[in-house]
Amino acid sequence: MKRPVRALLASVPYRCATAAMLATLPLLMLAALVVSAALPPQARAAAASAPGTSAAPASLQVLHWWTSAGERRALNVVVNQLAKQNIQWRDVPIPGGAGMGAGKVLKSMVLAGRAPEVTQLNGVIFGEWADLGLLLELDNVAVQGNWEKQMFPSVWALLNNRGHVVAAPLGIHRINTLFYNIAIFNRLGLTPPKTWDDFDRIAKILRDAGITPLAQSAEAWQVATLFENLVLAESGPAYYRRLFVDMDQAAYADGRMLHILKRLRRLGQSMDQPVRERAWPDVARSMANGEAAMFIMGDWVKGEFNAWGLTVDQQFGCAPVPGTGEYHLYSTDTLAMFADDYSHQVSQETLAQIVTSPAVQSEYNKFKGSIPVWRTADPHMDRCARDSWRAFSKGAAYQAPSLVHRMATDETTKDAIIAEVQRFFLDRQGSEEQAQRRLVSIARALSRSRGQ
Repeated sequence: MKRPVRALLASVPYRCATAAMLATLPLLMLAALVVSAALPPQARAAAASAPGTSAAPASLQVLHWWTSAGERRALNVVVNQLAKQNIQWRDVPIPGGAGMGAGKVLKSMVLAGRAPEVTQLNGVIFGEWADLGLLLELDNVAVQGNWEKQMFPSVWALLNNRGHVVAAPLGIHRINTLFYNIAIFNRLGLTPPKTWDDFDRIAKILRDAGITPLAQSAEAWQVATLFENLVLAESGPAYYRRLFVDMDQAAYADGRMLHILKRLRRLGQSMDQPVRERAWPDVARSMANGEAAMFIMGDWVKGEFNAWGLTVDQQFGCAPVPGTGEYHLYSTDTLAMFADDYSHQVSQETLAQIVTSPAVQSEYNKFKGSIPVWRTADPHMDRCARDSWRAFSKGAAYQAPSLVHRMATDETTKDAIIAEVQRFFLDRQGSEEQAQRRLVSIARALSRSRGQ
């Protein structure tokens, strides 16, 4: 049996524990992350006020970053079902897109011996936590629920670490989604673009009409979301995986990367200048109220629109990002459970059973904007969800794991690429060739650190 989290951390002094974990866990490589002063204000507050691990067995402390209106609406589906089992959901929500703040809070809580019973932990990163023996294995729940046969193969593979299931999936997001304002498109006689030439033509019409073609934030993860969409559009999932999964230096030096960077730079002409840092719901609001005509983002935006009372194909439309109609750029929402002293195991397994039940999968994903993890199509899906489900169902050859949302690679690699992409996006003086050379250098350095 694995050592409980509390015992593992108590076995060595705090400073030594920090050093040991930094040596073995890439996601904790920055020592500053365990120092409270290094955290953003909202993260310090949450870490300071979060209860310890002495909670009653019939309650679960859950750390996550689902804080928008649509996300809360979806989350309440799970909270209410858990309450029916007499288990209290003790909320630790951390604001911040893509879970940047939540990741820092989680690291500080674990190193302080106060790991939450449950955490949102998307992507390949939970394999690193599992390798330390800190996560509860959900093998029995998975067998009872027949997860392996019922779930999409890509989802099932993601949940497994060295032969054990270490997370429970909630839904699959399609990140290559273009949202557009129906009223604007109808008034100008436009249809959603299928190619980037279509996009350029539509953008000119919109500019001439005094409308910003594309809503965009300067936040690093949102810029990188646009970038990874362009990568997928340029040459499909195979090249995408060479870049972000394999960290292939030759792929970064390829002429296609230069073309992608030029397209990213050119898209700036379709945005309000200067591009400001805004939370994604604020950017979505600017499209909904007609300030901008289009927005490229994950389909969680649909859940947000729905929470505001807006309906697909009435107030807003959705389509694949130009050039990606056959593909699915995906992220999977998952919950991982910290083992600690195993006193919460029954409640944690109950939560895993709840979130993977067909009824909760259907209701949660309807509100979240995503699709269920089951291979069988949900009859209650709207048009956007059906398109997403069909694309994902085509198999791994048509799927691309999101870099930004931790599906493709480790935290260090993700952060390095995102930082460089944002730097290029904001620095109009730097050339595309310079940015490409820097990305090649990053790929080279990261490949060496991996021993490739």
